[in-house]
Amino acid sequence: MHTAFRLFATLTLFAIPAALADVFPSTYTPVPAPPVLFQNTTVLTGDGSRLDNTSLYIRDGRIEWIGEGTAAPDTTVVNAEGKWITPGLIDVHSHLGVYPSPGVAAHSDGNEATAPVTAEVWAEHSIWPQDPGFTRALAGGVTAMQILPGSANLFGGRGVTLKNVPSVSYQGMKFPGAPHGLKMACGENPKRVYGNRNQAPSTRMGNVAAYRSAWIKAQRYLDDWDRYEQATVEAASKSGEDAASMASALLTTAPPKRDLELETLAGALRGDILVHMHCYRADEMLTILDMAKEFGYRVGTFHHGVEAYKIAEELAEAGVCGALWADWWGFKIEAYDSIQENIALVDRPEGGCAIVHSDSSEGIQRLNQEATKAMLRGNRAGLNIPPERAIRWITSNAAKSLGIDDQTGTLKPGLMADIVVWNQNPFSVYAKALQVYVDGNLTYEQGNPDLHPQSDFELGQLMGVAQ
Repeated sequence: MHTAFRLFATLTLFAIPAALADVFPSTYTPVPAPPVLFQNTTVLTGDGSRLDNTSLYIRDGRIEWIGEGTAAPDTTVVNAEGKWITPGLIDVHSHLGVYPSPGVAAHSDGNEATAPVTAEVWAEHSIWPQDPGFTRALAGGVTAMQILPGSANLFGGRGVTLKNVPSVSYQGMKFPGAPHGLKMACGENPKRVYGNRNQAPSTRMGNVAAYRSAWIKAQRYLDDWDRYEQATVEAASKSGEDAASMASALLTTAPPKRDLELETLAGALRGDILVHMHCYRADEMLTILDMAKEFGYRVGTFHHGVEAYKIAEELAEAGVCGALWADWWGFKIEAYDSIQENIALVDRPEGGCAIVHSDSSEGIQRLNQEATKAMLRGNRAGLNIPPERAIRWITSNAAKSLGIDDQTGTLKPGLMADIVVWNQNPFSVYAKALQVYVDGNLTYEQGNPDLHPQSDFELGQLMGVAQ
């Protein structure tokens, strides 16, 4: 019996699908930070509340309290009168690091455009931490972001969520505990890329057929693993000679062969990996939602979605977020039927989840102003969107989309002290981030050269330059 249990333990180790293994783990460790008390300030909490002339206290990298409380003797007290404080901004769609600056061919690492299905690739393995874009985004108040593969493929691979901190490795930037995302793309991009090579898919119907074929394979892969794991569980429930007999039988049965592509797809079917879908047209988004029902997975967020306003109620009912641009449109046929009220209309229904994303190394530097444009158009349409509602588009809703809303995205006691201190209302065209804190550590301060992080790449370019 003792031998049988040892056999079962060995088998169980091999039966765990690699999608669940903690490979390439985060090595991010917050920098120790002193306690800080901000007084007489306006706080947008990120969950729909605005608190005027209030106090915010951060300690040990966390939000300690808002309003009233006790501060430690060694606390730094900041009179923030006239300033506004928000959660750190979050960009759910970025290609920093995989398409870094300078934009040369040697840095083009975002699209593995060699097959329509490349779910086996991980964006983090292309990230160059020295991309100067990270520090530019930090100056704009961005404390976290999802780095995605490009949209050449039906299944582009895994995305990764990062803390916006300096590091020599992407592991040192990985947001602890954040789930992977699966980047998918529909519409013109994949059919154009492969149709131009006389490959499939070359049509939208080819796109859908290829998705379904891939999901069928992933379902079989998942079922194979489930059956093998169930056999080990049943074997472990036996005793005596029955246990030894079953263990011996299992030793002669090989576990399913590992497949990196199918591991990722199986992870999405299981719900461990969040699905992020590049899609523009309303009819295609509805098709994708039907396909998700067919295979039993959940679409977490549609990205770009210039026609999302047409199906805002359906998205809210399905619990799907729309990560959208304020006013990008018209650069290809599927991007023509856009309106500038898109974000506001997606946000309008009960349960609506609207997000402002960048998809741009420049747009990420002014995510608050992109949200301002969307808020303005919504207000002109009579939707009455105040700052405390609009801030959710670049904080709490974004955190929800990435599966990190239990850690960041709102200013609540116990959550990470990822915060931005603005010189005024962040929805003003004149707004600037004065200070940015990541886990309570002051990482950027306007006008302070010591807190204007530069990448090793930039430092190398400045070698020998007269100061």
